[in-house]
Amino acid sequence: MRRRTARWRRARVRRGRLPARARVAVVGALLLCASAALPGGAALAAATPTPYAFAPDARSVTGASGTADAASLTPGATYRSSLPSDARTYYSLELDAVSDVYVSATAIPAPGSTIRPGDGIKVSVEDSDGRSCSSGTKTFGIVSTPRPIAAWGAREVSVKRSRCTTEGTYYVIVERVSTATSAPGTWDLELFATSEPPLRQTGATTAPGAWDSASPAPLTGEAVPREGGSGFASAEAVGNGVWSADVEPGRTLFYKVPLDWGRQLYATAELGSSNSGYGNTGGALNLSLYNPVHGFVDDASATYDGRQKSAELDPLPPVTYENRYAGPAPLSAMRFAGSYYLVVHLAAEVAEKYGEGPFRLTLRVRLEGAAQPGPAYAGVPEPRDVIQAGTGDWAATGGGAGSGSGGDAAMTVLAVSGIGAGTAVLVVLGVWTVVARRRAGAL
Repeated sequence: MRRRTARWRRARVRRGRLPARARVAVVGALLLCASAALPGGAALAAATPTPYAFAPDARSVTGASGTADAASLTPGATYRSSLPSDARTYYSLELDAVSDVYVSATAIPAPGSTIRPGDGIKVSVEDSDGRSCSSGTKTFGIVSTPRPIAAWGAREVSVKRSRCTTEGTYYVIVERVSTATSAPGTWDLELFATSEPPLRQTGATTAPGAWDSASPAPLTGEAVPREGGSGFASAEAVGNGVWSADVEPGRTLFYKVPLDWGRQLYATAELGSSNSGYGNTGGALNLSLYNPVHGFVDDASATYDGRQKSAELDPLPPVTYENRYAGPAPLSAMRFAGSYYLVVHLAAEVAEKYGEGPFRLTLRVRLEGAAQPGPAYAGVPEPRDVIQAGTGDWAATGGGAGSGSGGDAAMTVLAVSGIGAGTAVLVVLGVWTVVARRRAGAL
């Protein structure tokens, strides 16, 4: 009987059968691999809105209460910090005399915190004499619900500017924009610093002339699923086409759209109807656009009453270097070739009237215009992949319904993710086999 049992155990191992604890571990590893490959990093179950996802390489930095102790920021890097409700925070930059430098600050209030329409964030850049180089402000506005918002400031070297053109130390000041009724509390903060080298040859220093400001007909057809990311670093790539996602109240979805020089972007976000409640939610759906350096461009919002609603961005000019001379955003913000970010937010208040969802979101993205040669830079931007030099129509990605273009960058990302998950599964199965063979040899 003992000899028969040993033979039976050896046969069982040869067939690849592992003990119960080993099988559980392998199955768990397989599930983790599968969940890691889901679009946008989605988990197997998401009962609550996904929080903001900081860049994985973000460095922790503490904002100072004054310039004397201001921590240094390096163009090309991303930082994680915090912003109190009642004080300015200071950071420093060591800059040359030729590069334009941009600093964006993304404020992330805690879920469930109280937000007023006048609340927001302001970013300023000053020289060592306290003179202003630039400043930018973004408030929550009618969409007074906790969500990521970003503002940006810059040190620009221009023949039209007599200040902020020398080499030396500059300071970035980040502060809350508040009202008398604003609620106290500390917000998380993501800082992103980018440098843009000068041109080899100085070109036009005036804004482009007339451009087509008429809105084309929106794209139609069946939407392709794209669940979106949870931050700028995890934004999911989309192109010319119709895209869809399921979104819960309180959640913010990030998408990136590559735009070459000369290309023009049109975007609309639509929220599907619901018959599970009643009442109006002001500013329930918000669609915001940010440029490659995470600088705010423009936004649109819509009130939700249970019927299908849409938020459409106003027409924007084609991407050109000379847009920077057009004055304030949104026109001047369309100054770079690179990935532009569409950020969609569904207000948490929607759940109070229509339930937890999820609700169907449809994103219609249309790209017009032909790609143009980019300007000749005298150096390399930092980070290298943010501001693109423009070497052809690399922005003609698509694949969604109504797309008339070729390859789909987003599908490439998904394919690579799938390959990575498949490789991981094969590794786990290989480990399973090796363990089984070793156990067989030991018996």
